[in-house]
Amino acid sequence: MAASVFCCLRCCRDGGTGHIPLKEMPAVQLDTQHMGTDVVIVKNGRRICGTGGCLASAPLHQNKSYFEFKIQSTGIWGVGVATQKVNLNQIPLGRDVHSLVMRNDGALYHNNEEKNRLPANSLPQEGDVVGITYDHVELNVYLNGKNMHCPASGVRGTVYPVVYEISNMYRSKGKSVMNSHAPIARLRTIISL
Repeated sequence: MAASVFCCLRCCRDGGTGHIPLKEMPAVQLDTQHMGTDVVIVKNGRRICGTGGCLASAPLHQNKSYFEFKIQSTGIWGVGVATQKVNLNQIPLGRDVHSLVMRNDGALYHNNEEKNRLPANSLPQEGDVVGITYDHVELNVYLNGKNMHCPASGVRGTVYPVVYEISNMYRSKGKSVMNSHAPIARLRTIISL
């Protein structure tokens, strides 16, 4: 400990700037290698479109992690954590042991069991930011920075942030066409605390 203090003091005393360059963390985004077959990732890995789920490009490593999604428009969607064993084509997520998600109706699901639910007057709307904290045991939900006090647990192992949606598709002359009001979630940040 003392050696590291003297090292820093020596840096300043010897006319140095005192600045120690920090290693820049790689950007975390939605991972095109771990997504459903009917999913498209756009905006440099920040938005999901289509029907299915997608994992983030980095797992949650620390004792406590935080990440958030901005709801771009209403629809059927979910956010939470999942292992790489989750079936990203089986929507909604939360139906197996590999995912723990909050769905658009405010219910938190794991292994096809409702673990908790947001208050009915606190459901996420278009433009809201849904934050998730996870400490490798318990997941907590924040809505626009406010703790919703509805913890849930159950998923085990190395987990990744996950988002899914069911797009608003319709058929037109034999082609699938995406409605311009399809639900889209945008990955905002991932911070390990």
